[in-house]
Formats: sequence, structure tokens, C-alpha cells
Amino acid sequence: MTLPDPALFLAFMLAALALNLTPGPDMAYVAARTLAEGRPAGLASALGVGAGALVHIALAVLGLSALLLHAPLAFAIVKYAGAAYLVWIAVRLWRAGAATVPTGNAPRVGVARAFVEGALTNLLNPKVALFFIALLPQFVDAERGGVAAQMLVLGLAFNTSGTIVNVAVAILADRARGAVRASRLAARLLRRLAALVLVGFAVRLALAQR
Repeated sequence: MTLPDPALFLAFMLAALALNLTPGPDMAYVAARTLAEGRPAGLASALGVGAGALVHIALAVLGLSALLLHAPLAFAIVKYAGAAYLVWIAVRLWRAGAATVPTGNAPRVGVARAFVEGALTNLLNPKVALFFIALLPQFVDAERGGVAAQMLVLGLAFNTSGTIVNVAVAILADRARGAVRASRLAARLLRRLAALVLVGFAVRLALAQR
């Protein structure tokens, strides 16, 4: 397997870390799920986001993600589906925030479902696919050969960095949740705040251009 040029790889990882630390729908979902159900669900959602990114990476390496770039209808369908999905999650969080039961007894979606929802949050964001198309080739040295292999290595490295960041978000959100667990009002407000953040990202995604 042809590996990326070490200097290009270092520059890529610095860019990847900066980008992965930028708040987005994935990070918002991980934080929201953690605040709603605790660390296990948060970690599961973080791993789910990583699983969704793996699909985007595979499609980028195979060149299939370029279809979203050249097919306006496909791009629109995916982005509106993604925005609707984020709103749906936000509505569920808002309703959970309105519940009168204590935080510890709030309805749970379960770790498996948190994983699946995390993956869908990432998969239904066409901007992620276009991001990999735009970013990965910039750090590939065509003269070394094995362009697809280099893109795969870069994509996996980016996803690993992003997963680590999202896991850290889950851990920090769980600590915040623990600090307010005794307060039903604080827990309700945190859930509703998370729901509003997700709606904001949904609107941003719906208005996104290629």
C-alpha cells in the first residue's frame, strides 16, 4: 500500500484536528445524546458517527461521492433528508425535556439505537461527502502512485481524529450531566438547549449549497 508523503500527512493531520474541533451536527448529536442518556449512549453515538464517516470515505475513494457534486437533485434529496432527520431527533429531545419524570428514569433509546442514529446523522449530510472529495486529493502525492490507497489512509486518519474528539465530547457532556442530575429543571433546560442546537444545524444544512 502506498502511504502519503510524511510532510503532507503531518499537514493533513493538523488540518484534520482543527476541522474536527469545529462544532457541527455530529458533535451536537453526541453531546445531546449524552445529556439525554449518559456516557454509554454518548460513546455509542460517537462510534456511530465514525461508522457513518467510514461509508463516506469509501465512497470518496471509489469516486461515487462525486455524484452529489454533479447531480443537484441527489444532493438536495440527501441534504433535506438529513435536515429532517436532525429536526426529528430535536423534537424527541424537546419532548423528553418536557417530561416530568426524573432524569434517571427518562425514556431511553438504547446504546444500539444511539449508534445507528449517530451513523445516520453523518450519512445524511452530503456536505461530509463533498468535504472528503475536496480535502483528500489536496494531500495526495500523485507521483508516489496509489492515489486511492493514499486517500484511504488519509480518510481513516481523519476519521480516527474525529472519533477521538467526539468521544471526548461525550465524556465532557457526561460530566456536565452529572453536575445537574439532581436538578430536574437544569436537566430539562439542557435537553431543550441541545434540541435547539440540532434545529439550528438542520436549518444550516437545509440552506447549504454545493
